[in-house]
Amino acid sequence: MRFVLRRLLGIVPPLFVVATLLFFLLRLVPGGPFDTERAVPPEVLRALEQKYHLDQPVLRQYADWLLALVVRGDLGPSFRYPNRTVGEIVALSLPTSMQLGALGLLFALAFGIPLGMLGAVRHNTRTDTAAMAVALLGLSVPRFVLAPLCVLLFSLTLYWLPVARWESWRHMVLPVLCAGLPVGATIARLMRAGMLEVLGLDFVRTARAKGLSEARVLLRHALRGGLVPVVSYLGPAASSLLVGSVVIEKIFDVPGMGRYFIEAALNRDYNLVLGVTLVYGVLLMLFNAAVDVAYGLLDPRVRQQ
Repeated sequence: MRFVLRRLLGIVPPLFVVATLLFFLLRLVPGGPFDTERAVPPEVLRALEQKYHLDQPVLRQYADWLLALVVRGDLGPSFRYPNRTVGEIVALSLPTSMQLGALGLLFALAFGIPLGMLGAVRHNTRTDTAAMAVALLGLSVPRFVLAPLCVLLFSLTLYWLPVARWESWRHMVLPVLCAGLPVGATIARLMRAGMLEVLGLDFVRTARAKGLSEARVLLRHALRGGLVPVVSYLGPAASSLLVGSVVIEKIFDVPGMGRYFIEAALNRDYNLVLGVTLVYGVLLMLFNAAVDVAYGLLDPRVRQQ
């Protein structure tokens, strides 16, 4: 329990540093949240700045924002979405982003683990070469290239799947595929390396000498050891899916946090950028802490370090 609490408390200082740096960096960006192509009358601009306390010194703005966040958990109002707070926008969009990330991770595991096992079992054969070529292709093609190609092929040429939105399972196929494929390719390479190492150990040779079937040797004995590097990658994998979904959500018009983050950055919506970044930061650090805790449960030496 002390190990878990220590890892969770370790999240606070990095988040404080990130929030502070981002707050002041956003204030240094040229322009403001109410700058538009059409000139805003000076009296209207002053009224808007007074309403959102942007007319106060930056240090006073920072102190008020930090106090509201720590005491009430209030991320402040959105400048570009009238009568809506950042908390409301995050609560509305976060479940969609989490659903996309979870489905993408499940697809990555379902794609990467069998592919890596196949490459390890057929080591130095054409099957192994083909499996690793597929994994290398998945790693090499960026999401912002893969997504338009999938839309062009499956939506605009074959007419199999919708182009965008997040409504039914047919709308989810392409976003999940494009989000999970790069992560699945990495899992395949890690799984192959882990399985190759385990297949040469004594306990696997002993299992085979006992006359166990090859399927039982692989699934009952070798798979657990081969999954060790994959488990260590699950934290960064979940982080990659969550952050990578920013591009996917924008391309496929998925109503998740990524789309709001891009729009907030373009519109200089300070509070919304800060809120989404903090939520991303908390989730990323929780994923990494969960991996550390899992290692601590599996290996007592980790808890003592």
